[in-house]
This record gives sequence, structure tokens and C-alpha cells, in this order.
Amino acid sequence: MDFEPSARVTELSEELWSFMREHVLPAEKEWDAYLAEHGAHEHPPVMEELKREARARGLWNLFLPRLSGLSHLEYASLAEITGWSPVLAPEAINCQAPDTGNMEVFDLFGTPAQRKEWLEPLLDGRIRSAFAMTEPEVASSDATNISTRIERDGDEYVINGHKWWITGSADERCSIFIVMGKTDPDAAPHRQQSMVLVPRGTPGFEIERHLPIFGFQDQHGHSELRFTDVRVPVANLIAGEGDGFLISQARLGGGRIHHAMRAIGMAERALALMVERAHSRVAFGKPLAEQGVVQDMIARSRIEIDQVRLYVQKTAWLIDTVGAKEARTEISGIKVAAPEVATNVIDRAIEVFGAAGISNDTPLAYFSAWARALHIVDGPDAVHRRAVARSELRRKPAHVAPEPVPATR
Repeated sequence: MDFEPSARVTELSEELWSFMREHVLPAEKEWDAYLAEHGAHEHPPVMEELKREARARGLWNLFLPRLSGLSHLEYASLAEITGWSPVLAPEAINCQAPDTGNMEVFDLFGTPAQRKEWLEPLLDGRIRSAFAMTEPEVASSDATNISTRIERDGDEYVINGHKWWITGSADERCSIFIVMGKTDPDAAPHRQQSMVLVPRGTPGFEIERHLPIFGFQDQHGHSELRFTDVRVPVANLIAGEGDGFLISQARLGGGRIHHAMRAIGMAERALALMVERAHSRVAFGKPLAEQGVVQDMIARSRIEIDQVRLYVQKTAWLIDTVGAKEARTEISGIKVAAPEVATNVIDRAIEVFGAAGISNDTPLAYFSAWARALHIVDGPDAVHRRAVARSELRRKPAHVAPEPVPATR
């Protein structure tokens, strides 16, 4: 494994850091002020300014190998940089969830007509999208539980169901929803589900409410949806009937690298803030930086961040070399490890800041809420620990001798 960045990634990283310092980080206050004045789900004009600047710098659609030429490992270091400003930076370079995963779905499985109608404007940053899988009535961490029905009626599919925590729905730019439901409840468990496209405003499709995360309302929203006899053309089916579970798994591999590296970026910014605070604050007659307990928190944070980064880089390298299916244990592992480290480091930073750390004067309170949410996003930690354990239990320890080969006569 060689994690030395290529010349191109080094160049892109330098350009992205310049963009972050000169444009993204200074725009955070303007972004917050606009939403405070106009409403939590409005679209601050500064984002379009950031997007124009990113495109001019060649920082656009870096997540998609077909367009960027980057491997998962190469993109990982760029995703980490955007984690320093996880609300603004990913969208500014058109690498924001859930659009990245949805664009990958269109790119891998979409028909030419679907790609023209939805993928092209997504790649151009003109619209946004949502992925509607999670449901309130079932344990959606097991996707085979999904109960929304998608039934064919002539040249249309009729959709009835209830979804929630559907990211992106509150933003009026969210024009298309990829909806997962059951087309054949009698099929094998992993062949019951399909995915169909539901445009915003389709009759019978209702957005009931927008759900906050620990009291924070994100600009794009996380919403509860209701589908009542919603009709869409059969041409809105993605791939084939029964392919829904397969598509959902294909969609999540690379996305978990993105989430993990952005979590590391949040942790790095929290650590940087912690160090600045430790140098500038005096307690009990000396700077916090000279207090042993604070030094311990800083040291632990550096060690944990560097450890988990290597774990994520190894996983990205495996996806590049052997594919997401063969790297599924490591993908589950980083899904647990990265949010855990981010949560720990951010919590330490809050402790060093004291009351200021739980205010909106720093990004730490929001970071804390979002890092905790990442323990649940794309499947809760317990499910991924279960996957890692099952893999480990199947593994034969190296010190156990292989079974003897029976003698033949």
C-alpha cells in the first residue's frame, strides 16, 4: 500500500486549501446570517458564488472517477479537506451527499433518458436530489424490511408508503427523489425491492415535516415524506424490478469513504481550534497548553485522527484494487471508527472551550451534533459492528494448522 499523494492530488489539495482559506471559511458567517434572516431552508446566494469560484479553479465533481480521473484513495484526501467546513465546502465543489450517491446511481444504472433529464443537471449543480429509503415503521438498517409498495398498473407504477430522514427534501432545488420500495413481496428477500424516480410536485407526494438534528435544522433538511397513490411512468424505474437492494449497496461503498474522511476533517478542525484555545487561555496561573490534562486531550486526539485516517485510506485503496464487495468488512469498520474519533475529538475541544464550545460562536456544537448523527447515517454502528464481527468469526486464525488432506488409495 502506497498512500503517497500523486502530483495531481497534491496540486488539487493545494488549490482546494486555497479555496477554503480565501472563500469557504470566510463565507460561513454570511451563510449563517442569511439563513437566520430568511429561514433555515432558504438558499444563500453566497453558495452560487462559491460554486462559480470552484469551477473556475477546476474543483468540480471530483468524487466521480469517470469525470475526475481520481481513484477513491486520491479523492479521500480531498474529501477530508472539505470536512473542515462540512456544510459549505462539499456543495461548493458539487461533492455533497446525497447528490453524490444519486449521481453514481444515475451514472451506473440510469437509462440514457434518465441521465439526460436528471444526471446532467445534477453534474452541472443546477438541481439537487434525495434518496428515499428509510421508514419510521420498520428497522430500516435492514433494507429488506422496507414496506413502501411500488405496484405496476399498466404503463405506470403506483407508490404508497411513508419515509423519513430523507436528506435534501427541504431545499426547493431538490427536484428528483429516488424512492425504494417493494415491487414483489413474494420474491427472495433481496429481490423484492426496486427503485423508481419521483419528481418533486408529483400528485400524492407530500412532504409532511422537516426533522432537526439535536435542534439544528440543516439548510437542505431531513424530512418526513408520504406517498399516497403516487403515479409515475414505468420509464422511471431504475435498472430492473428487483434490483433495488443491489443498487442501494452499490451506492453506499464510496459514499462511506466520503463521510469518513469528512468526519476526519471535522476532527482536524476541532483539534486545531483546541490547540488555539489552549495557547490563548490562561487558568490557574498558566496557559491551558501547559496543563497536563489538556496536553493529554491534544495528544489523544492527534493519535486517534492519524490512526483512523490510515484505516480509511486502506479501505479506499481496497475499493480501488479489489472492489467494494471485497472491502465490505473494512467499509463497515470505517463507518464505525471515523464518527467515533470525530465525536471524541470534538467533545474534547468543547471541554477546552467550556461554555463557548456549546454556543454557536464556534462550529463545535454543530460538529458535535453531526458527528453523533454519523453514528446512525448509512446504517447504525451496531449493524456495522455486527458485520465486522461476522467476518471475523468466519476467519481462520493464522496459528491454526490447515485441515490435513485425506490420504487416497
